[in-house]
Amino acid sequence: MPAFAEELAALVAQAFLLGVKSEAKKQASKAGRELVKEIPKAIKREDKRQKKIRRKASAYSKRYGKAFKKLAPKYKKKNGTWKKDGFKRCAAAARREAKK
Repeated sequence: MPAFAEELAALVAQAFLLGVKSEAKKQASKAGRELVKEIPKAIKREDKRQKKIRRKASAYSKRYGKAFKKLAPKYKKKNGTWKKDGFKRCAAAARREAKK
């Protein structure tokens, strides 16, 4: 019996190793596919970050900004926070001012 038991143990060990190897190959293949899919996405994200160019401010935008800064203290409280509807009213007044 011991010889038969040893042969059986060797066969079981071989089958186990084959199963482990095949499973490892499957997992590696799957991980490789996921990695290949992920790399182009990461490259596209980097390209978008690098290529973004800020446009030159228009003349109207500059006039609006100056008007807003000039009018803002009128619509703020003494502690620097906005009054109720202060920002909204200040923005509207700055738009009117910038149109002139």
